[in-house]
Formats: sequence, structure tokens, C-alpha cells
Amino acid sequence: MSIEIKYIPLSFINTEEEILKQIKNTVLFSHLYQTFEETSLNHYLESTQYGYNAPSSPSGTHQLVRITDINSGKVNWNTVPFCDCDAEDKYLLNDDDILVARTGGTTGKSFIVNSAPKNAIFASYLIRLRLKKEVNLEFINLYLNSYAFWSQIVEMKSGSSMPNVNAEKLKTLRIPKISSKEQNEFVTSFKNIEKAKNLHSLFDKINEVESLFLNSKEIVNELTHQLDLIKQLRQAFLREAMQGKLLAPSPLERAGGEDGQQLLAKIKAEKAKLIAENLPAGKAGKLKKEKELPPITDEEIPFEIPKHWAWCRLGEICNKVTDGFHNTPPKVSSGFPYIAATQVKSDKIDWDNCNYVEEKFHRELYNKTTPKKGEILVVNIGAGCGTPSIIDVDFEFSFKNTAILKFNQDLIYNKYLFYYFILRKDEFYINLTKGGLQPFLSLKILNEIDFPLPPLHEQEQIVNKLGELMSFCDSLEQSIKESQAYNEMLLQQVLREALQGKDAVYVIQEKG
Repeated sequence: MSIEIKYIPLSFINTEEEILKQIKNTVLFSHLYQTFEETSLNHYLESTQYGYNAPSSPSGTHQLVRITDINSGKVNWNTVPFCDCDAEDKYLLNDDDILVARTGGTTGKSFIVNSAPKNAIFASYLIRLRLKKEVNLEFINLYLNSYAFWSQIVEMKSGSSMPNVNAEKLKTLRIPKISSKEQNEFVTSFKNIEKAKNLHSLFDKINEVESLFLNSKEIVNELTHQLDLIKQLRQAFLREAMQGKLLAPSPLERAGGEDGQQLLAKIKAEKAKLIAENLPAGKAGKLKKEKELPPITDEEIPFEIPKHWAWCRLGEICNKVTDGFHNTPPKVSSGFPYIAATQVKSDKIDWDNCNYVEEKFHRELYNKTTPKKGEILVVNIGAGCGTPSIIDVDFEFSFKNTAILKFNQDLIYNKYLFYYFILRKDEFYINLTKGGLQPFLSLKILNEIDFPLPPLHEQEQIVNKLGELMSFCDSLEQSIKESQAYNEMLLQQVLREALQGKDAVYVIQEKG
């Protein structure tokens, strides 16, 4: 067997201090791999045990520590729930037991038990490692917090839809084979490495690798800052566009022509005509007369617009604003396409990952919303609240946790409406989440959104100009992301060489 030590970015090891600790420990184990024979982690274990499977409760015979109770290497036992357990001999925790997360986003993360309550046991998503008496606990802890360990864990998790490891896999992890006496000596020397003569070369190597990492992080921070500046630039372009500042002075002010108010009147007239035509039918999906929307007050107007534009409500320019399923219909392997909010992206609708529903569920919603190509979906609940996407297909589909804006595409450019939502999306989200509430764009809120309406030909000019500017931002962003990828690749290569010696990839051969 062989292993390749890599620097592994982990979401739960994200502070500079913690990453540097992992790097420092990795340098030690890189040295030990090259100095000593290799064995499996099982060589140091007395036993492994899966946790107790039981629901948590406010009361019970035993406290049940779960993955979520372990934060920053500590457990607040005052908040750990209880359960009833009739097999405490099997699951009871002792000091110096090691708990390892076996599934989920923190798979492989470990915790050393210390001063646990006498009745503490551990939950089923954890594995308990109990070391042989002669094994130095800190030696194993250094290993479990090194990229020598994480490189193997990540390799084990690859290809799984749900990240996980099991006890048998953990036992097979490769680790240097070192006597108890040597473990104690290394741990003692490593704690004071700057003074340890036998580890002087490691001290220099640690400083070298830490310097490489910190230099790379400075580059990452700068590239991240540049991406943030591009995001700000996009917003600046959008603000300028929605204030009419990207256009040359309009000939309307000199020669006359249809202005925003006249266009709004035309939209309302067309809408009234459709309502009049459809009212007698009384069928689902037909337009109905709606309650008059309140006029826009001066306090609501977010910015100035040209005099020949018009401020209006979103509901005034839309023939209909409605939403999709509120409950999740049963999914089937084939049927009518059905998308959730997670498939609605600002750059496209993710049809490749859509689900399917039976016709009876599809028909119920489709008759209510009748989505058409060119209309706009807007996520109206959850983390993506306010995200718009233009419907780009002709086939029938249904949706959930998403609203639809239906409007006359001969009088409103869908891309203009789309860009306005992109401009206001973050603002909507912040306002909707005040007080810690889950964001929800109700149909009432959507209908009452203030909207700057220019003449149709100016909508077209704005859309074309923004298309050019957004493409410019896209090219800048792509260049920076390529630099990020190159920097990450270079960091991996340099750290690999530094951690494993002269060869870019140091391979450890199984001995014996």
C-alpha cells in the first residue's frame, strides 16, 4: 500500500491557526514515515465501537453526545441531550477515549473525551477509538490532526454520495510504527521543537512550509478581494443602467414619443383587455381582476430616474404574479419535469438535475401557472430568495418554492426585468431576513416591488449595453478564477514537495 500526503482544504478547519497546526503535525509525520516502518492504525488500538442508536430527549438515563455537540474540540455537557440506554457497558465513555465522526460534512473529525459525566455515552454517527495502554494519546492525536490522516480519509470518502468512513476502514489507515518509548520522546520534543536538537531540521522545515502557506494565503486573499470588486462593479453597472445613466440623452425630451407613463398606460390597457376577455370563462389560470395596488410614495423611491420614465409597481406591469407548489409532490423516475428552488440559478435553470412528477400533480400546478418561454421565475423562499431566472424552454414543467412573473414580452424586455432583480436581490434578502426569519417573498411583496419603467426602445438599449458590460465582468472574473486555480495547484505542488521531501509525490511503500 502507498499514501500520498496532500494539503486538503477542509470547511471545518478554516482558521489560520488551525491550518498551521495541521501543517506542523504533517511535517512531523512526513519525517516519521521516512524514518520508521509503516503499520496500520489498528496496531495502536485496543478496540473500536459504533455509537448507540437512540433518539435524543430532554431526559433519560444517559447523556448522549452527538456530532453536533462537538464544537472547536470541546463539548458543553450542559447542553448535551439524554436518552435511555440499557447497555452502558458497551457505550459508556471514559477519559482518553477518542470519538471520530463517521458520516456527514465533518467525517474524520476527532474529539478526545476528558472529564465526561459518569453517565455519558455516544451516538451512532460516531466511532469510539480506545487505545492500547502503552500508546501515547498525544501521538495519535497529532496524527489525527495532520494531512497524513486527512489525505487518507478524503481518499476513502471519494465516490460516495454521502461522505462516510467505518471502523474497519479506520483500522487500515497507514501510520508510522513507533515504540512507546519513541512516541513519548517525539511528543515531548515536538512540544518544544524550537529547543529540541534532535528535531532541529524539522523546525526549519516547519517554518519553510508555514511561510509557503502564508504567502499563498496572501495571494488567495488578494484574488478573493478582486472577485469582490468585480461583484461591486457589476452592481455599479446595474445601478447606473436602472437610473438611465448608461444611455445618451433621450430624443424623447426633444422630439416627443412614447414615454414611460404612456407605456405603463398601454400595459394596463392590454391587461384590462385580457381580464375582460377571460373573466366569463372562470377557468383556472385565467386572469382575474386584482385589487388596486397602492401608489408609490416618495419615501419608497430608491433612486432618481429620467423624467420621461415612470415608477410603478411590479404587479402593474405583470399580467400575473403567482407561485408553484407549497408541498413537495411525490417524485417519479419519469414524467413531467419539476424543479425546486435549488435548480433556479441566475445564469440558467438547471434542467439536468430536475425531478419528475406524475401528470395529475403536474396538471394541477401547470393550469395555475402556465409557464412560458421568456417569462421569469423568482425564488421566493429560502437562501436563494430573490434569485431570478428566465425560462429558456418550450416544454411543460412545474415548480416549487418559486414565483413566476407573467408579462407581455412585446412591451417589457424580460432581460431588463431580470437585471432589475439582480440589482435588488441582496437588498430583498437582507430586508426579508431581519429578525432571523426565513426569507419569504410573498406574492403581495412581489406585486408591490417598485419598478423603474423606461420606454421600450430604451429598455432594449439598456439590455444591450448591460450585456456588453456583464460580458466584460465575466472575462475579468474568469481570469481571476483561473489565477485562483493555478495558485491552488501551485500551492498543492509546493506543499507536497515540502512535506514529502524532494520528490513532488512521495510514495510510502508497505514493508514486510
